[in-house]
Amino acid sequence: MSFFTFTIHATDPVVAFSIGPIDIHWYGLAYLVSFLAAWFYAIYLGKLPPRNIPKLVFDDLLFWIVLGGIIGGRLGFVFLYNWDYYLRNPIEILYTWQGGMSIHGGILGAILTIFYYTYSRKLSFWAITDCLVPGLPIGLFLGRIANFANGELYGRVTESPLGVVFASGGPYPRHPSQLYEAFLEGFVLFIILFAASKCSKARARIGFISGIFGIFYALSRITSEFFREPDSQIGYILDYFTMGQILSLPLLIAGLYLVFRKAPINEPTS
Repeated sequence: MSFFTFTIHATDPVVAFSIGPIDIHWYGLAYLVSFLAAWFYAIYLGKLPPRNIPKLVFDDLLFWIVLGGIIGGRLGFVFLYNWDYYLRNPIEILYTWQGGMSIHGGILGAILTIFYYTYSRKLSFWAITDCLVPGLPIGLFLGRIANFANGELYGRVTESPLGVVFASGGPYPRHPSQLYEAFLEGFVLFIILFAASKCSKARARIGFISGIFGIFYALSRITSEFFREPDSQIGYILDYFTMGQILSLPLLIAGLYLVFRKAPINEPTS
């Protein structure tokens, strides 16, 4: 019998609080705080030697990264997680307030946005991403906390004393996998990237910090997926793996390539 089991009551799980007729949603609050925090952090990192990336670059990028990340996250969820449903109900693709975002799709959308921006302005793509990825764990942490508050994306049934009974997850205690992910993908990954960003040798190897993110995010996600309940519309792949684990493999491979390649040193950013 779990001594720590409690119930998440999800009578209105998406609303954090209300100001008059305006509802402030957990996801909206998480996105706002994380984007602003990551933006300020990127500006700070862009000033550290041997970099010299103007603040204007990140000011210009902020809106487009937000847009690319949201569009990519939504389309990633539509095409990778629930395509059959949205094929029958295409108008609901636009109903982002109902939830349904893919972090892998969001990362891909942001990457494509940054690539277009840097290519069109003849900037170094990897030098920019090395400043941006250390702030991503802030959003990952807050996003998973929002998942927990919403009582969604919960874990598998467990007898662990950490089990939580979620209102939408049946009567049995489940792993609070959202909190596991918040710890691994958020807190731990932030510390790792913070340490790497403080190292002048790591900063000098263009793409190295981006590679560190790819490796440790992928490993964190793959690990936490062993505790998370698979998406009901997909289930297990090959009777063992989840979609989140499969989608993390390209990030792991790309991260390993960036870390172990012969990277250019102190590449100019413009």
